[in-house]
Amino acid sequence: MNVLVINCGSTSVKYAVFDADEKQLVDGKIERVDPDGGHARAVTQILAEIGTLPIDAVGHRVVHGGPDFHDAVAIDDTVRTAIESCVSLAPLHNPANLAGIAAATAALPGVPQVAVFDTAFHARMPRRARTYAIDPELAERHRIKRYGFHGTSHSFVAGRAAEYLDRPIDELRLVTLHLGGGASACAVEFGQSVDTSFGFTPLAGLVMGTRSGDLDPGIVLQLLRDQSLSVDDVEQLLNRNSGLKGLSGVSSDLRDIEQAAADGNDRARLAIAVFAHRVRSYIGAYVAVMGGADAIVLTGGIGENAAAMRRRILQRFDFLGLLLDEGRNLDARVDDEAPVAEISSANSRLRALVVATNEELMIARETMTIVGGAKTVSVHEPIPIAISARHVHLDRKTFEQLFGDGAEPTKYKDISQPGQYACEEKVNLIGPRARIDGVRLLGPLRARNQIEVARTDEFVLGVDAPIRRSGHTDESAPIVLEGPKGKVELTQGLICAQRHVHMTPEDAERFGVENGDHVEVAIVGGPRDLIFGDVLIRVSPSYVLEMHIDTDEGNAAELASSSNGELVYTKVGGRMHADIRSRKPHAPGAAG
Repeated sequence: MNVLVINCGSTSVKYAVFDADEKQLVDGKIERVDPDGGHARAVTQILAEIGTLPIDAVGHRVVHGGPDFHDAVAIDDTVRTAIESCVSLAPLHNPANLAGIAAATAALPGVPQVAVFDTAFHARMPRRARTYAIDPELAERHRIKRYGFHGTSHSFVAGRAAEYLDRPIDELRLVTLHLGGGASACAVEFGQSVDTSFGFTPLAGLVMGTRSGDLDPGIVLQLLRDQSLSVDDVEQLLNRNSGLKGLSGVSSDLRDIEQAAADGNDRARLAIAVFAHRVRSYIGAYVAVMGGADAIVLTGGIGENAAAMRRRILQRFDFLGLLLDEGRNLDARVDDEAPVAEISSANSRLRALVVATNEELMIARETMTIVGGAKTVSVHEPIPIAISARHVHLDRKTFEQLFGDGAEPTKYKDISQPGQYACEEKVNLIGPRARIDGVRLLGPLRARNQIEVARTDEFVLGVDAPIRRSGHTDESAPIVLEGPKGKVELTQGLICAQRHVHMTPEDAERFGVENGDHVEVAIVGGPRDLIFGDVLIRVSPSYVLEMHIDTDEGNAAELASSSNGELVYTKVGGRMHADIRSRKPHAPGAAG
């Protein structure tokens, strides 16, 4: 399969062709594209430059997918209409994306066209990160939430950084910075976007080439009250005549601004300082959001090439353990052959990496998945649904501090997952706001402490616990445990467990999933239909097939303390969907 990738900007078109082995066969960029009909001519020029190279599919970058698209999709009339409905949210991008789709469809009739959305990587951001502080009904009616953009780039460089650091991405906390004409920051925690600087539109966040970035809404109101400025005037001002261009009065290109600053232009110097300040602010914020970080990753035209700006941004982070190596920073060069350059010193605790982004390759991968890897697997069979009550896992040291030297857990009863059991012992959780007494211990003792609660418990206790998969407790929330022999103040260990399905390798093969996949699960046929997103698949020979949700989720679906269901799993391309059809209760499920 040869995939043509078309990345249409407002005045330029980047393109590349990849084969099934992800080898790049052709690439190029056409600049100074006239928005009025120029994209069709650009696609014609691209096809001429490709020549006789066969094209089996075309992947298109689409900036704004709105609330409807969380994954890449094959393009049809419905998809085009949905993209058109988001033009007002991305006026510099979606019209160009649509023009490229129309031109490629006309030039290559019958060739599958796939849309890959900038917003998709951020679709699983936690609710607190994607919600604006306005009336929720108003927000729902107008589809207002934080969508985030540059998702293909943030996802790609996070993966490349994990490869370089030789650690699984689901163990890393990264701040990724895509810095160029468009600029954004992203907090990538264990492979997932948990916050990002772009918002409802690509106008928010960092200072950009021509876009303002973060702005007090009152400024917009004040500009609109000025009778000389219309809504269109303000939109033009903030999207095309602000940012580096508006601040400097020189250019939207950092290279021109740096030259002007060197020549004594004070506005150019101010533009540079404001740009760096805004990026530093987001780094600090996202390290706080994740409770720490393993690396800061810089990419994009500025991030990959502007050593002076990298130095400005990364200075004064020594309190976080980041030590910049000036020589490495000045010498850093990245490309597809050498995609990562480390610019932190050898003894830096927080790493700093420059990574060459490759959005076109990511788009090609998604396109191949949709067009070439599509398959459907449907399996109908009973599956238990376990509602996981709050519980604790303790290490030996903590257990003995709470229950006495030499004490051993006392088995109360076995639970569903092999080797695990509920204990007679219970502890009290003490938070800054209130306490929850009588929380059961699960055995056997573990290598590290883990306390799992639901969102309601989190509110009662007065803590902010991250959503984590089991075992990932580094820099999680603190909690005080109380037992009959004393109290233990834990600095970390309290989490809200990510909903998940346990499977054996045989189950996974039958259902067509792999360990670490995320699926959507619809609980239907019971008292209340409900769709759960972001359900993690966990595969191990020691597991028993079972879905685990917490008490809040069970209450929302109006399930009994234990229910039996039928899992109907479908996988089409990279998108997964499952229906669990609620049936009569079965033997009690269990936590774990």
